[in-house]
Amino acid sequence: MQIGMTYDLRDEYLAAGYSEEETAEFDRADTIDAIENALRELGHRTDRIGSAKQLLTRLARGDRWELVFNICEGLNGLGREAQVPAMLDVYRIPYTFADPCVMSICLNKGVTKSIVLNAGLLTPRFVIVDEPMDFAAVSTLRFPLLAKPIAEGTGKGVSFNSKVHDTDELKRVCGHHLRRYAQPVLIEEFLPGREFTVGILGTGTRACCLGTFEIILLDQAEPEVYSYANKERCEELVEYRLVLATGDAQVQQAEEVALTAWRKLGCRDGGRIDLRCDAHGCPQFLEANPLAGLHPSHSDLPMIATALGMSYVELIRRIVDSAKCRCKSAIKGQSR
Repeated sequence: MQIGMTYDLRDEYLAAGYSEEETAEFDRADTIDAIENALRELGHRTDRIGSAKQLLTRLARGDRWELVFNICEGLNGLGREAQVPAMLDVYRIPYTFADPCVMSICLNKGVTKSIVLNAGLLTPRFVIVDEPMDFAAVSTLRFPLLAKPIAEGTGKGVSFNSKVHDTDELKRVCGHHLRRYAQPVLIEEFLPGREFTVGILGTGTRACCLGTFEIILLDQAEPEVYSYANKERCEELVEYRLVLATGDAQVQQAEEVALTAWRKLGCRDGGRIDLRCDAHGCPQFLEANPLAGLHPSHSDLPMIATALGMSYVELIRRIVDSAKCRCKSAIKGQSR
């Protein structure tokens, strides 16, 4: 199969003058190499397309692919992760991972949590602040609270200072986020329990939990929160401990919540759901990652696969097979 590859290469954006934080979600060159090598090992022909703008140029030129392996995060706007899927939908080109609607929903943490709540799942109580003095609704929440930008990934905007204990701290942190990230701030009740990330493969009723890591912050890490700094220096600050549902009721419940959320949100092919336990040990939904990182040794989903004895090539095969299964008719039409 001819598979195009769309991605945002971090080095290109850094060279163009963007900051380390602005490019935090983008991929390293060795991630693209690893995905391409895996696809070729699986017998596919690959074509490196690149970013959304590069895809637009190639589409206008008349180039087409049987499938696009899409890991583009996008740069601008709350719908940035939907840009590549939307363009591919225009040309009826099948692709991996979520559609434009799901990408936009899952990037907006407030919308995501509302859908999860409507599905009957637990998530920390929250409010959304759009203006510096818009704090009336916060009175319904119990301190301590966690404040973070509503549509960022990789822990951007999250630090030890994001956990606040009174209104003055909250106003200071929210003011900073509103100025720096130019988007609403999600404020949610802080959960003090264990933190999990659950890897999931497949789509709809075919989706299943791959496995679960417990996120354990080491002594030298920023305490209590899985922050941007902790994620950027995860090799030295974080322990990712494989935990099995067998014999661990919290892990079993976390995987049940994660799989239900994955299906209700409409996520596809592969990704992660993040959860944290409340004071009573009950796992609650935090956020969805329908476009999870795929670095072989640095990203959570491949690390979970490796810990369970699944090779990186097999992980990529499972993702592609899921996309092929749900897009079979479209792929067949493209290959004629």
